[in-house]
Amino acid sequence: MNLAGSVIRQDAIRPIHGTINWERMYRTADYHRIANLIYLGLMGKREMVPERWRERFFERYQEALRYGEICNEAEREILTLLEMKEISCIILASCGVRDLYQVKEMAGNSPLILFLDSESYVLVKGYLVDLGYETDRTYEECGECMKKVSGFTVEIYHDLPFITSTYKKQMQRLLERSVPRNSSQRIRNLTVQDRFVFRMAQAVYHYATNELLLREVLDLYLFHKAWQSRLDHESIMDMLSAFHIDELAEKLLYISYMWFGSKAESGIERPDENLEVYDVLENRILSRGAIEKETDPQAQELGSMIERVREKERRRERLGSMKDDLAARWREMRRSLHWIFPEYRYMCAIYPWLESLPILLPVSWIIRDVRLLLGMLKNKLRSRKKARVSDQGNQDQADF
Repeated sequence: MNLAGSVIRQDAIRPIHGTINWERMYRTADYHRIANLIYLGLMGKREMVPERWRERFFERYQEALRYGEICNEAEREILTLLEMKEISCIILASCGVRDLYQVKEMAGNSPLILFLDSESYVLVKGYLVDLGYETDRTYEECGECMKKVSGFTVEIYHDLPFITSTYKKQMQRLLERSVPRNSSQRIRNLTVQDRFVFRMAQAVYHYATNELLLREVLDLYLFHKAWQSRLDHESIMDMLSAFHIDELAEKLLYISYMWFGSKAESGIERPDENLEVYDVLENRILSRGAIEKETDPQAQELGSMIERVREKERRRERLGSMKDDLAARWREMRRSLHWIFPEYRYMCAIYPWLESLPILLPVSWIIRDVRLLLGMLKNKLRSRKKARVSDQGNQDQADF
């Protein structure tokens, strides 16, 4: 965090003391998608970093450089195609977030995120496959992330990946307020204020599910810093209050300024509460939820709501599995009953006299089934007799 904050602020990097587990440091930075940023902070400390891990950090830095060269063109290609095909969509995020960084290679490999209706979703996925994209990750019942060999990624959704009813309702309101992008009527954007609300709500949701990344917190900080003059704080708090996350969202925004901002910045007011509250948030984020002594009531409430929905889905899956099992057993039983009690036409083919006396169908079933059972018993006895003869022959050959 010290390295990342110093690089973003472009101030003096604190000296590194003691022994560092460089493997853990790299894997943590890579998980939080800031390994390219950490590389910039290590450039003056090359002698301290083992060669293996120095190369791994450099690889992530190179990926960020290449991504910067291709992302604008790849994004333009996709949006132009959608415009030509007259497909409606809403842009939830784009590689434009890179413009918020003082040095572009500090930015992460931010994807283009599109929201579409179900019909357009299928078409867009087909067009992306034609352009060389392959499914990299699937979001169950929501959408998927598609990636090209060049590294550019596109996330497409037909349903946003938030499972609580409150989130679904409030996110839908944000989508309904989207505005046309430039002169296009098909491709739409969220307003600056709604984009910030979306980012804040998404960050809080990821915090509650232990999926919040430092890169996401950093993007949130830079977005607020760049657009705060155009943001109506009171209106934003009202919208976040409808999500029931206004206080927690404000805490996350404040901690982003603690990590990445300077003392001279006046992004948000210093909170009155004990700063130990922020230690809980920090520990949970940096430990990926391993340290989860949650004290924030809104985080606890949101986590409980998510867990209730997940438990409901698990019960639905178990019930569906039970129904499938019962249906399979019923089909098996029907096949058995059909074998024991064949249909009338089949029995007439075996016993022609049944055509003139259909009332004797049950009698024909009994006769047939008894004959089959006797035949099975005879075959079984014959098999046993053959086995005994074979065993006797083998024994005689062994004695000889």
